[in-house]
Amino acid sequence: MAIIGKNIQEAIKFLEANEVIGLPTETVYGLAGNAFSTEAVTKIFEVKNRPTFDPLIVHTSSIERISDFVREIPVKAQLLAEKFMPGPLTLLLPKKENISDLVTSGLETVAVRIPNHPLALELLRNLDFPLAAPSANPFGYISPTSAQHVDNQLGMKIKYILNGGECAVGIESSIIGFNGDEIVVYRKGGLAIEDIESVVGKVQIQEYSSSNPQAPGMLKSHYAPRTKLIILNSEPEYRPFRIHNSKTAFLGFKDFQPNVPRENQLILSPTGDFREAAKNLFAYMRALDARGFDIIYAEFLPEMDLGRAINDRIRRAATQE
Repeated sequence: MAIIGKNIQEAIKFLEANEVIGLPTETVYGLAGNAFSTEAVTKIFEVKNRPTFDPLIVHTSSIERISDFVREIPVKAQLLAEKFMPGPLTLLLPKKENISDLVTSGLETVAVRIPNHPLALELLRNLDFPLAAPSANPFGYISPTSAQHVDNQLGMKIKYILNGGECAVGIESSIIGFNGDEIVVYRKGGLAIEDIESVVGKVQIQEYSSSNPQAPGMLKSHYAPRTKLIILNSEPEYRPFRIHNSKTAFLGFKDFQPNVPRENQLILSPTGDFREAAKNLFAYMRALDARGFDIIYAEFLPEMDLGRAINDRIRRAATQE
């Protein structure tokens, strides 16, 4: 298995040798490699078993350093960056030639963000290159929110995981692109739509794609446990007796389901706090998935605040392709 530690210099050593490492961020753990190295980027796709048509996010340490690999930053992108970076925000910006088509899956825009995590920022400040870093999990599976999650699934394929503790946000960043004056949200994430609109006005929301995504994290089936997951709200024929057995689990927002054994249930936030729910979502999915249930039933949250992004993850976890 991989070495799990907090040694920045050790992480730098691996990255400068074109190896990939587990990287903590406030959203989820990333599988990080030198974004300027074709060798390192290729390893990211190989380790994750990620299709090369699904672009990667490039991470750096400051707004100023973003200019090292993008041609321009539109005015509204600058406003969002100044307000929400570092943080769970990714911007789609026109790339320079030093970002390869492999990173962007042939697109002319590159997804960039500044993670709001002290270890990640310290590492990035001490590197001469940005890091390409999708989530550190096998492609399509639940994203990791702890170093142990990364080690459990990719520890045999990578050598080092920088341990930054549990992720504070718990779901991936919001991805925003620019079409003239139009602002497009390509992925709902750890930054609420309401917060984005408070800075740039009304936005358009682009739903996910089954192929040829225009941004990272847009595929229809994603974030999925091995156990079949069914959205309770989408089952009009649902009756309580259908899920009254020991092989059924329930993932709820704030209330337990009366017809499922209490020990088979995990509640994202008993107080109804969206941020607590987001932080717990992937960890709770993993915990239920590991217990050998036949079915996990999940319910949607109110379609507001981070509930929109959480519902997006639940919806795609339930998609079977």
